[in-house]
Amino acid sequence: MIKEGLAMNMKKIMPNIMTYIDKNEPYIKPNSFSHEGLCVPQVMLEYGSFKSKLMSIPNIYKYMFGSLKELKHSYASIYKQPEKHSKQIHVKDLDDLEQFARSLGASDVGYTKVSPSDIFDDKAILYPNAIVLSMKMSHDIIQTAPSKAAEKEIFRTYYELCKMVNTLKEFLNDRGYNAEAGPSLGGEVNYPLIAEKANLGIMGKHGLLITPELGPSIRLAAVYTDIENLPFAEVNQHEWVRDFCNTCNRCVKTCPANAILKDPEVFKDGSKRCIDYKKCAVPFSTQKGCTVCVKECVFFKSDYEKIKKGFLK
Repeated sequence: MIKEGLAMNMKKIMPNIMTYIDKNEPYIKPNSFSHEGLCVPQVMLEYGSFKSKLMSIPNIYKYMFGSLKELKHSYASIYKQPEKHSKQIHVKDLDDLEQFARSLGASDVGYTKVSPSDIFDDKAILYPNAIVLSMKMSHDIIQTAPSKAAEKEIFRTYYELCKMVNTLKEFLNDRGYNAEAGPSLGGEVNYPLIAEKANLGIMGKHGLLITPELGPSIRLAAVYTDIENLPFAEVNQHEWVRDFCNTCNRCVKTCPANAILKDPEVFKDGSKRCIDYKKCAVPFSTQKGCTVCVKECVFFKSDYEKIKKGFLK
């Protein structure tokens, strides 16, 4: 009964942007192709082991509740924008933004336009363009997964990204640009999908973004803006990875819950469902954040360029 009660109230516990959106002001809604978006704590409570996650709380308390605090700040500040703003960013401001993001822990920065279908069906955003940010999860720590250390590293990254997007939002506001923080925990859009569109990498069969430098050992977040002259990615250079994944299937074979679909479900708009999140929730909650799909991915274990050279040969 306790588990069911908490699961039912998770949406109340988790701050939701729709509580803060002013329906009388312009905002971008999802469309008929948008999919359901579930936050990690909600999925774990509904489909995983409540007892196991309760035991994990002391290990991740600081980062989980810190993330929730930052998440609420993101939404409470969405209408705190400069009175006079520009939709054209100066080269120096863009360079400063990227350098500042990296100083805060960003591994990479990319830019893309957000389609309404990228937005989850019960969410919304204010601005149409995304500055997509990735953050590294420690290779050595993730190598120990499933473990308390790996679970803690996952939530540390969520927390640091939540803080980062709030800081970058304020940075852009101070320079005279509109910006909205898109937190890593929860969030309004499909982050691997927009990161793929921003040419930061490509989604593997496990539904995670595979990047050249870090493989899938990352977490993602975004800052939305109406700046029009961002260096948007036009071509994704990592398409070959899809073909490689179809021949590899290592994540499919090693997933302890058999949650990764060998043949992803393809929707009408061309988007795909790669995992059964209900099955994934079980080892995630009972095996300290699991993360076996990251640890066992060939792109985590080996060098991207070496894999590419061998495969394309």
